[in-house]
Order: sequence, then C-alpha cells, then structure tokens
Amino acid sequence: MRAMANVESFDLDHTKVKAPYVRLAGVKKTPRGDSISKYDLRLLQPNSGAIEPAAIHTLEHLLAGYLRDHLKDVVDVSPMGCRTGMYMAVIGEPDEKGVLKAFEAALKDTAGHDRPIPGVSELECGNYRDHDLAQARKHAQAALDGGLKIQETVLLKR
Repeated sequence: MRAMANVESFDLDHTKVKAPYVRLAGVKKTPRGDSISKYDLRLLQPNSGAIEPAAIHTLEHLLAGYLRDHLKDVVDVSPMGCRTGMYMAVIGEPDEKGVLKAFEAALKDTAGHDRPIPGVSELECGNYRDHDLAQARKHAQAALDGGLKIQETVLLKR
C-alpha cells in the first residue's frame, strides 16, 4: 500500500493556536516558478465550536468577493471541513500583515452586509437554499471583536 501524501494542517498543533487569526499555511512553487500561498483564516478556536453549515456557506460566498476587493490575486476562498475558518489561496507571496488587513476589512464588510447574498440562486449555487446571513454576520463580528492577529505555525511534536 502506498503512503498518503503529507497534509500540512495535520502537522499543526490545533491545541496551541489561538483564534481568530491569519496564518501562512504554506507556499507552493509551480513548474514555471510562480508561487501560490495558502493562508489559514481562522474564525473560531479549533475544537471549541463550529460555524453552522448555512452560516459558513454564506461566509464563503461573502468572503470570496470581499477578500478579492481588498487583496489582489486571490485564487480561491474555501471553508475548512472542521468549520472553524477558511483557507485562501493567493498567487504570489503577500506578507501576512497585508493579508491580516485584507481579512479584517473583508470581515468588516461581511459583518455589515445588508444586501442579498451574492451567487444565491439555483443557477449559481449547488445548495442555494442553505444560507444564513444573520449568523454569518455574527461570526464575522465575533472574529473582529476577538482581535485578529498573525498566528505562527505551531507544529506537533512527533
């Protein structure tokens, strides 16, 4: 049986990080030499709660747009399976302070969002009925109130 590839997040000591935060999860080089950076945008403390599925779905829709408004070259914004935050992939290697400022601005936009959620129709979304704007706004504001910071990667001791 072939060994499974290593997954960066499985090496993170989830008991040592303190949410809410921004963390550089890794940088990959493409065959052409370009960099793609992956960021951990954590809203909730791991293993202390989870964002409701409808709320994280709405956060995904809102942050996908708002992060692109505040940071160039965003490739993707995706919810974590554990439902405690988002991953963001970006072309290049933006500094964590700039990503932190963009995340904070996007969360402020999300917390104040009072219009229809973008991309919510049967044509645009694979589960368009599963959204909760009020809870998404609440989680965005709670992260802001919690004091966003840059989190260093704390690896498991093996």
